[in-house]
Amino acid sequence: MDKGKYYITTAIAYTSKKPHIGNSYEIVLTDAIARFKRMQGYDVFFCTGTDEHGQKIEELAKAAGITPKEHVDKVAGEIKDICDLLNTTYDHFIRTTDDYHEKTVQKIFKKLYDQGDIYKGSYEGHYCVPCESFFTDAQLVDGKCPDCGREVRLAKEEAYFLKLSKYQKQLEKHIEEHPNFIYPESRKNEMLNNFIRPGLQDLCVSRTAFKWGVPVTFDDRHVIYVWIDALSNYITALGYDPDGSSEMYKKYWPANVHIIGKDIIRFHTIYWPIMLMALGEPLPEQVYGHPWLLFGTDKMSKSKGNVIYADELTKRFGVDAVRYYLLSEMPHATDGSISYETMIERFNSDLANTLGNLVNRTVAMVNKYFDGVLPCNTCEDEIDASFKADILSALPAMEKAFDDFRIADAVEAVINSAKRSNKYIDETAPWALAKDEEKKDRLSTVLYNLLEAIRIIAAELVPFMPETAEAILSQINCEEKSYDSILSFGAYKVGTKVNAATPLFNRIDAKAMLEEIEAERKAQAFDEAKKAEIEGVAKIGIEDFAKVDLRVAKIVECEPVKKAKKLLKLTLNDGAGMRTVASGIAKWYKPEELIGKSVILVSNLKPAVLCGVESQGMILAADCGEEDVRVIFVDGMPEGSKVR
Repeated sequence: MDKGKYYITTAIAYTSKKPHIGNSYEIVLTDAIARFKRMQGYDVFFCTGTDEHGQKIEELAKAAGITPKEHVDKVAGEIKDICDLLNTTYDHFIRTTDDYHEKTVQKIFKKLYDQGDIYKGSYEGHYCVPCESFFTDAQLVDGKCPDCGREVRLAKEEAYFLKLSKYQKQLEKHIEEHPNFIYPESRKNEMLNNFIRPGLQDLCVSRTAFKWGVPVTFDDRHVIYVWIDALSNYITALGYDPDGSSEMYKKYWPANVHIIGKDIIRFHTIYWPIMLMALGEPLPEQVYGHPWLLFGTDKMSKSKGNVIYADELTKRFGVDAVRYYLLSEMPHATDGSISYETMIERFNSDLANTLGNLVNRTVAMVNKYFDGVLPCNTCEDEIDASFKADILSALPAMEKAFDDFRIADAVEAVINSAKRSNKYIDETAPWALAKDEEKKDRLSTVLYNLLEAIRIIAAELVPFMPETAEAILSQINCEEKSYDSILSFGAYKVGTKVNAATPLFNRIDAKAMLEEIEAERKAQAFDEAKKAEIEGVAKIGIEDFAKVDLRVAKIVECEPVKKAKKLLKLTLNDGAGMRTVASGIAKWYKPEELIGKSVILVSNLKPAVLCGVESQGMILAADCGEEDVRVIFVDGMPEGSKVR
């Protein structure tokens, strides 16, 4: 069932810092679409990657005392690790520091310059470093960047410009003639009415204020600015070359859809199409600007302390539960929300109670009443026809939802099938049928209908929860999950022996988990505050150092703190008596390894209560590398000895 090519991309992630779960939503969303299209028979090529040049990267690297390449290598690695952690099936991961990309970007810039679409001038305006954008006085909001709300700086420099104005009418005509080019409709109206029709200003596409970028080949004072560099990734990844493109490019371009955040839709529906027009290349068929995932009602920000990371969530809930939440909770055109409370609630209600319970009790009944093997499926009743129709109605609903990028609706269609199956159990009451020997065939048919419904549900879960889908199919001992097999009812083979019923999702104790999360948050905040207190001052006088009272203390007792996985409760003899210290070293030390050891104690810190433990000081430890912390031991020194 070959339906032709389908090229889908995410925006490439900026390598300034580790992405939070709001950033990770896009890769999971795109992966779900790519998986569904593969199920339908499309030849899918799914591209993602990282955007690695710019002034912000250069400044972050300088502040850290490393090279820009070292910085982007680290962060790009973290981004790729998260893509892999979330079980995404990208076909290509591009980095804008890749050799082939940089060389092609230089050729693109030169081609546009040679044909007169790029010209040299100068720019003066307000520059936002995080957004890498210039703004006029009129564009600022309360004197700050209109996109991110941060401070801007006045900048004036020589620059090359792309003639957006030359292609304005051509772009406007294309958008009007292709009503689905910008999706949803609200984004299209915003671009046309707020940006294009009022008149496009030519775009700055080079910089001289920093060096971390792709050099302009014919003017080495300039580096190619982010728009031509980053946006070109969608074609360089396929092997585009102004001097002759690859067969892969000819096969997959134009893109069927770019999946991007709503905050960068202007760049993808104005700058990018005009670049392609100037190059003489086809435009992507569609650009979908998805909403944001918020923490509660706020945009995630480390400064607000409301950032959640994918690796933290997967440790608590599992990869598929995180994917499920992201895809089911995000509305089509308005911002979604995430919090630990809502994640736990959705996990328990949809995954444990509805889906997990359906599979578990169905498989258990097949094992209990028929030793795992159903003899027939021929004893039909009137109720069965409507049940089968309801189950089969999910796939058309999913198809429509995917076409409209209403992925939450597609997820809901599958979960509704699970709910309908649970209702069918209540309607047919297999436990009652089992009491009557003459109704064994009817019982077998009911359970067969449930197993087939579960098989269809599992196949439909593949785009959203691939590991769970496989686990379900394993329990019912069936590998058939093809798209054709779920177009009708009856592919599950009578006589198949099911495996043991194993819970897919164990209910979460919400109170216990939330208490644990809060305890860890407080412990981390305490650790970071103390670290900042120690590291935050570049230089201190001897009188400041003299205020810190360092003493040798022996650990006489040590035990875990029940409400916090990171904390150990230490009882110390400091030479003058006993005191308690809560220390975030549980990841690196077991209590029995510490008892009897002598350590250096910061003895005059103000007490602080951590997870119910009053911490009366802090012990010294060294960061010896990534994820490697070692306590400083001073065994053999008398307790109470002052460290100078």
